[in-house]
Amino acid sequence: MRAYLIAFCLGIGWLQQQADLPPASWLWLLPLLSAVLLLPRFSAGSAALLRRAAVALLCAALGVAWATWRAELRLAERLPDAWQGVDIELVGVIAALPHADSRGERFVLDVERVLTPGVPPLPRVQLVRYWPRKGAREARMHAGERWRLTTRLKIPRGTHNPHGFDLEAWMLERGIAASGYVREKPLPQRLAAHATSVGGRIAAARADIRGRIFARLDDSPYAGVIAALVVGDQRSIPHEQWRAFTRTGVNHLLSISGLHVTMIASLAGWLVATVWRRLPRAAERVAARQAGLIAAVLAAFGYALLAGFQVPAQRTLFTLAVLALAFWGRREPRPFSALLWALLVVLLIDPWAVVSAGFWLSFGAMAAILWVSFGRVAGPDKLRGWISVQAAVTLVLAPALFLLFQQVSLVSPFANAVAIPVVSWLVTPLALLGVLVPPLWEASAAVMEWLGSGLAWASTVSWAVMVRPAPQPWAVALALAGTLWLLLPRGFPARALGALLFLPILFSPVETLAPEGFRADVIDVGQGTAILIRTAGHALLYDTGAAFADSDAGERIVVPYLRATGVAELSGVIVSHGDNDHSGGLRSVLRDLRTGWLLHGLPADSALVRGAPQPRRCARGQRWNWDGVRFAILNPSQAAYGQGKRRDNDFSCVLKVSVGAQSLLITGDAERRGELELLESGEDIGATVLVAGHHGSRTSSIAEFVDRVRPQHVVFTVGDRNRFGHPHPAVVGRFREYGAHVLRSDRAGLVRLTFGQAGVTASEYRPAHGRYWHAPQS
Repeated sequence: MRAYLIAFCLGIGWLQQQADLPPASWLWLLPLLSAVLLLPRFSAGSAALLRRAAVALLCAALGVAWATWRAELRLAERLPDAWQGVDIELVGVIAALPHADSRGERFVLDVERVLTPGVPPLPRVQLVRYWPRKGAREARMHAGERWRLTTRLKIPRGTHNPHGFDLEAWMLERGIAASGYVREKPLPQRLAAHATSVGGRIAAARADIRGRIFARLDDSPYAGVIAALVVGDQRSIPHEQWRAFTRTGVNHLLSISGLHVTMIASLAGWLVATVWRRLPRAAERVAARQAGLIAAVLAAFGYALLAGFQVPAQRTLFTLAVLALAFWGRREPRPFSALLWALLVVLLIDPWAVVSAGFWLSFGAMAAILWVSFGRVAGPDKLRGWISVQAAVTLVLAPALFLLFQQVSLVSPFANAVAIPVVSWLVTPLALLGVLVPPLWEASAAVMEWLGSGLAWASTVSWAVMVRPAPQPWAVALALAGTLWLLLPRGFPARALGALLFLPILFSPVETLAPEGFRADVIDVGQGTAILIRTAGHALLYDTGAAFADSDAGERIVVPYLRATGVAELSGVIVSHGDNDHSGGLRSVLRDLRTGWLLHGLPADSALVRGAPQPRRCARGQRWNWDGVRFAILNPSQAAYGQGKRRDNDFSCVLKVSVGAQSLLITGDAERRGELELLESGEDIGATVLVAGHHGSRTSSIAEFVDRVRPQHVVFTVGDRNRFGHPHPAVVGRFREYGAHVLRSDRAGLVRLTFGQAGVTASEYRPAHGRYWHAPQS
């Protein structure tokens, strides 16, 4: 049975790796495979083995069929392409806690009615209502309210880079059919302050509790953590605190996660079972163990509701329910069989869980705990048992963390040894009891402040985090095998040799380039620019993407990509000019990566320059050579910085990188003036590849400039359906007239350009690594 359960789950997992859903024609295989069940049961020999293999294949096919059916239903809910960017009138309930940032209020709307004729039903949309240009920025959207809104929507689209976050998968799993913004004309109408739907009432209750927490803990630095633990509002945690929690490996504790739901369920089950044993009449009807299991599941359900019934809490609830059934009887349960059944139930309800990092980390941690806790001849004492569990979880999760995030917190075992009992048995229970007795919130925040100060210090230790390049799948498999070997029971010979199987993942090879060649990775950062240029022994980053309300592209996209590809140090960084979509990620890049120097086109008094290593302004004539590759700054001239009426875009650092007859030209946001200066500079501006100026705006790429450069390839760094209309059709047409191959980051994702003496090769990440849920290219 275990093999058949695994086969079904593997079928679901296989589908989530496909670029397209399989056609219905393959379903004729199911009756054929089902016929195997009618064959007589063979007890031995190859016939019995063949029958088992056929049944396992049938289970895998059923898993594929189930996941395909669910995917077709979910994709059918997505906004049709023809309705993108069109006014659509909706009536719905704000079903989650709104989040305010510098641009507006973001919230999820459970749609009850679509009033615009012809628009199909949309179950759930994610919206932003922008702040008014003038006047106070006061909250207008509240959880549990019913609104009539005129919206402009689009199909969810994210950035596409190797080892990057898949926003479209995240939204698909949560049933979000579209994203967009609220129109202020006609004026949005609040139809009800308290919707009568179950979801609306739960959302309103959560918002009320969150408001009470912040009112009570107004001056506490950890009020956001208390709100996160009680109502699942993880976004209330300040960014710097969250960074410290991540570096110390305790971030899973400071939001409503599987561990918290399990801990609260365990606490409730233990309390009820303890009291139940002291009630003889009740114990005669229902065993104390069973009463405790019922209480545990009910407590988990209540806590999941309080957290807004978010997907991670749902997975934990379903898993606990299955494990409770497994432990219901008087016979000793088979824990790993129970875990497999829990895995099956989770994937039946949520087939997209397999693409979530939390799914693998949660089930990996549970498997590790069961491995060291059950089936041992003699159990260790409590202290040794706790240490064994911590060591097992750390070892089991390390390969997954290297694969998913390319880093492991080295202080995590020590930090978790303190944080898990403190947060799970003190901070969280006090925070939850504070809903009934508000002064307990202050006690919970005080304990959290004590713990947080220690975690903040630990996060600053230079060796707190080990960062490695993204490992190959075979290295992860070897590390997992080494983990199992290390966790074999005491007395098993040569257990320590299992550590040797970690060597490939700890010393993952980094792809190197030959001298006299270079590679340029145009990273997909949406509407913005970030380009990594690598030679045999150096790495240069040109621009860093945009800053957002609570983070920036440097931290979310650029630094993770550089780490995954093995770039631990930058020889230099160039920030072309001061626009946010080019310079917004600089602080994160300089903070997280050792950097040799900074060239920039920023104002002299820019705050971004303070503390930067060897900052200098770009100026025509700056040249250097790395590994046989020539680098040159072609514009602006030194005199340009004294021109008072010069537009910021025309301060853009223009970089040319050349090897042999092949070259790359990057002009930043240089407009007509900057391009005319290049034409008049006497510099050789011809290039094999051009990164189009100002993202393809019609203020750049003038005809004379394009005629002089004559690129074979042109790259537009643009966001999907951006509000500027980049790239302008006339500009795209101009390049096509010269026979240039057009590459767009909104369609290609990351664009990789490899330059050598023989020529240039260009590859696109998104088409080669697409999944069936990725929106079609517009």
